[in-house]
Amino acid sequence: MACLFRRAIAEQVSQVLGLPPEKLIPHIHAIQVHRKQDSPDFQLYVNSVPGDHFNATSQVENALKLASKLARNSVISEIRTGRGSVTFRINRDLLTKTILRKINQDGSSFGMNSELLSNTSRGLTLVEYSSPNIAKKFHVGHLRSTIIGNFIANLKEAVGCKVIRMNYLGDWGFQFGLLGAGFNKYGCEEKLRANPLQHLFEVYVKVSATAEKDDDIKQSAQDFMQRLENGHPQALSLWTHFRDLSIEEYAKVYKRLGVRFDEYSGESFYTEKAQDILKLLKSKGMLKTTGDGKIVVDLSEQGDLSTHSTVMRSDGTALYITRDLAAAIDRMEKYTFDEMIYVTDKSQQTHFEHLFKILEILGKERVSKCQHVKFGRVQGMQTRRGDVIFLEDVLDEARSRMLQNMANSETSKTTEDPADTAEKIGIAALIVQDFKGPLFSDYQFQWDQALQSSGDTGVFLQYTHARLHSLLNLWETREKEEFDANCLQDPSVSSTLRHFLRYDEVIHKTLKELQPRYLVSYLMGLGHLANVAHRSLHVKGSSPDVAHARLLFFNSIRVVLANGMRLLGITPLDKM
Repeated sequence: MACLFRRAIAEQVSQVLGLPPEKLIPHIHAIQVHRKQDSPDFQLYVNSVPGDHFNATSQVENALKLASKLARNSVISEIRTGRGSVTFRINRDLLTKTILRKINQDGSSFGMNSELLSNTSRGLTLVEYSSPNIAKKFHVGHLRSTIIGNFIANLKEAVGCKVIRMNYLGDWGFQFGLLGAGFNKYGCEEKLRANPLQHLFEVYVKVSATAEKDDDIKQSAQDFMQRLENGHPQALSLWTHFRDLSIEEYAKVYKRLGVRFDEYSGESFYTEKAQDILKLLKSKGMLKTTGDGKIVVDLSEQGDLSTHSTVMRSDGTALYITRDLAAAIDRMEKYTFDEMIYVTDKSQQTHFEHLFKILEILGKERVSKCQHVKFGRVQGMQTRRGDVIFLEDVLDEARSRMLQNMANSETSKTTEDPADTAEKIGIAALIVQDFKGPLFSDYQFQWDQALQSSGDTGVFLQYTHARLHSLLNLWETREKEEFDANCLQDPSVSSTLRHFLRYDEVIHKTLKELQPRYLVSYLMGLGHLANVAHRSLHVKGSSPDVAHARLLFFNSIRVVLANGMRLLGITPLDKM
């Protein structure tokens, strides 16, 4: 596909410059499609070429000099120069046949075997994401961690990595002391069975408010946590009950989002190993005591505690970062991973900087393979009932609004399960709205904007895919791979084919930066090109050869669109 054409260009340029084609391929870029002009297909900026081959003072002259030594052939039909670049146009008949056949043959793996991705590590990747606190309902903030982590895992798998999807639960600490003490006072088994997380949330709110005024409640919480840490059967049984119920409830939300995990772990797994970490830090002379009795690791260059990380409270109990250290070291020993990616909001940036620094001081070389992908906060996500706290409310709201939109739309088709269709459209809308900008940025969520059927929305992607799929009912000879490229001379076809040329570059950039916005932008462009082609390339009433070629073309768009949507975590709909 695009890599075949890049190599053809690179091989010819390499003969002029004496460079291996592999050195040139990353610098040959597919040109972004402009709707109002028919531009070349590929571009090579001479100042990006490795080595000292050109006069540094005149890029225009350098481009002219290089172009004069290149020749058209069976692949390259036109060579021109731009501002410091050489541009190439591919033989149209060859371009059409090569791309459409490649998409038809590769299907879901299209673009993933490009030479641009040849240096991609395809080892073991651990992705830790979602990570809610048990005994609490999903806060809407968990939506970002969950869908971003799922996207990264999808992307890594697509390029050939073995991925372990990890959910590291917040299932330990003083909050469970409060909850244990509070449940004895405010809890109800019947309510717990009916709506586990809602009832536990209500208990937690009550006991937290009481503990602020009542020292006896606060002491009861500390006593319960002490019994829990000592393995007291009754306390442990109640904690296990809360944990199991929480995971069952979370599984329902994950199923709605189409998210899965290979491993559930949590802070509780590392309570004992956290003590071993403290002993290790002490043996290496890394621990210092502050004036208020806290035990810290000094991370300052001057040794003056100006930058430090608290790893143990004054009462001797370990902290979150201590358990995180134990978890990281355990994973390094257990998996010998090629990379480990943590997906959390940006408020934890300092935490991970300290975590990685301590691991580095401990001599853990694999810390260089650890990465924190951070994201901003969502603002303005409200339902008709008011402020949203819980993710389920947001999913319900999205489904409800889409059901209403579908009922009011004249173009909506009857589906077997309207609620499920509305759910998948609503989730697509949430994902695209979230992924359109840089992950690190906060963004303002707007329901009306997210759920529009036109514009750059998840609804638009679903609608485009469903419309393309509906065309397949007209395809009587889809088994036939051969087609007449002369039947696909329309400018809309040329624009779309050139857009396909950029797919592997977009995947490469998305993979490099772990930013889904590049893929979202690409899919939106593909969707708009599909709509232009749909208006000009009629299938009904066309001759069999023309209809077959056009349907093959439309199906190619559908395949690439569906591939990209699945990477984002969206389930493409066939009908809506």
